[in-house]
Amino acid sequence: MASTPTLILFSLLHHFLVLFFLLPYQQNTLIFAPPGGGKWNLLLSDIGVSAMHMQLLNNDRVVIFDRTDFGASNISLPNNQCRNNPNDLTLKIDCTAHSVEYDVATNSIRPLNVFTDVWCSSGAAMRDGSLMQTGGFNDGDRNVRVYKPCNDNSCDWQEFDSVLLQNRWYATNHILPDGRQIIIGGRGQFSYEFYPKRAGADQSYNLPFLSQTNDPRIENNLYPFVFLNIDGNLFIFANNRAILFDYVTGVVVKTYPTIPGGDPRSYPSSGSAVLLPLRNLRGGANITAEVMVCGGAPKGSFTSANNRNFVGALNSCGRIRITDPNPQWAMETMPLARVMGDMVLLPNGNVLIINGASAGTAGWDLGRNPVLTPVIYRPNNPVELRFEVQNSTSIPRMYHSTAILLRDGRILVSGSNPHAYYNFTGVLFPTDLTMETYSPDYLDARLTRVRPRIISPTSQSQIGHGQQLSINFIAEGRINRDLITVTMVSPPFTTHSFSMNQRLLVLTNDRGTSANVTSLGNSNYQVWVVTPGSNILAPPGYYLLFVVYREVPSTGIWVQIK
Repeated sequence: MASTPTLILFSLLHHFLVLFFLLPYQQNTLIFAPPGGGKWNLLLSDIGVSAMHMQLLNNDRVVIFDRTDFGASNISLPNNQCRNNPNDLTLKIDCTAHSVEYDVATNSIRPLNVFTDVWCSSGAAMRDGSLMQTGGFNDGDRNVRVYKPCNDNSCDWQEFDSVLLQNRWYATNHILPDGRQIIIGGRGQFSYEFYPKRAGADQSYNLPFLSQTNDPRIENNLYPFVFLNIDGNLFIFANNRAILFDYVTGVVVKTYPTIPGGDPRSYPSSGSAVLLPLRNLRGGANITAEVMVCGGAPKGSFTSANNRNFVGALNSCGRIRITDPNPQWAMETMPLARVMGDMVLLPNGNVLIINGASAGTAGWDLGRNPVLTPVIYRPNNPVELRFEVQNSTSIPRMYHSTAILLRDGRILVSGSNPHAYYNFTGVLFPTDLTMETYSPDYLDARLTRVRPRIISPTSQSQIGHGQQLSINFIAEGRINRDLITVTMVSPPFTTHSFSMNQRLLVLTNDRGTSANVTSLGNSNYQVWVVTPGSNILAPPGYYLLFVVYREVPSTGIWVQIK
């Protein structure tokens, strides 16, 4: 395995070569950018609440919330409203908001009214574009809340009391092929259930794997990493191992090897995970699914941190092809150790690793040494050229930080509440209410002329499974048509270092090979692809569709798969 300095040197060299050699000639002048590493931009200095949970909606608004028993936030409820909740543990009459809506287009915040406690809850966007959010703490632990997006600022949270069968606190949600959500685990809950409920049928079902992965007094199996596999079963990773689970019959289909080293990766050890881009979607036996788990905290770190001994975070990533008959972990070394990081799928298929700390664990005041430097991981590169160190931010993003992809390709970053309550002074890492974006190098202004621009279909179009899809786009100058790709990304619900329901699909033509691109003249092109063939590959809902030239994506458009 190459050393960290060698990895960084390879990263810088690779970055330069990509930008120098891969850009096309423009009017006889070679356009290229020198090595950079992305750009940070502060959007707002105070959004009013700590961004503990985030979800991008299909109208380019972002729903953000923290918890209701923090005390007063920094933003008032509108129209002199107050929340009068006798069950609140801190402030029973509270005239401040604990949820906001961020409008990407206007860079503005609107306060929302959430009633019961949403602390450490879960959720996913539904097939109609609504955010369905489940569980939480105290009076909210069995509640479901729905937020239906609107464009006239009239929408707010709708709440349904005690409709879950078990308390769901630190659980994980995933949308299923039939459009429902499965809700897995939670503190003290070794079970799963579904929502919406089917009359007279749905129960809470035991999942022994969750009790088997529970470390006494530490847990290390909360917010399990859950992904829908291409066979319709669920890959569930908790603590340091994983299963493939048939949620219909309740049968464990496959047990995967323990990740090498045996260190925990789930909350509170809090690594992160992604399902790597799904390709060859019409390739039959050639289609594979691969999961990557990065960072976390070594065994015993949680106990040590509570004793004020902050152990260094893990610097390893494990990749496993979950569709293999005999799957094995392949380990890689990150340039920077990281706990409480976030992994974000970029439109070009790369992975951004961002936020977190280099020592300690998740939990109140248990993290140290913030990692200010994001890393991009290129999954298809040779092993020694996969990690690329980026430019640093100046804002620590510790416990309760979040990061999500926006339609224009930027990464929205916010949050950091590493201690209880809204403490802005007198603590090592104050509560942070700022919001910033990280713009990868593909948004460099010098690449504007080669960035594809989608003309049709229009945003909000509906598409079906297994259909021919024609996309017209503009890309100035001469391009290599063999290097155009089309991707679809599902916007995830992000909290506690895991993006639930995050998924990226690379579309191909009807032969399962690269997209068919035709020149229409005057920098206009048409690309033909086939949409994912089933609701297992692409569960119903809204996706962001991008045209990518080499590693430079267009602005995305919203498409809905029914």
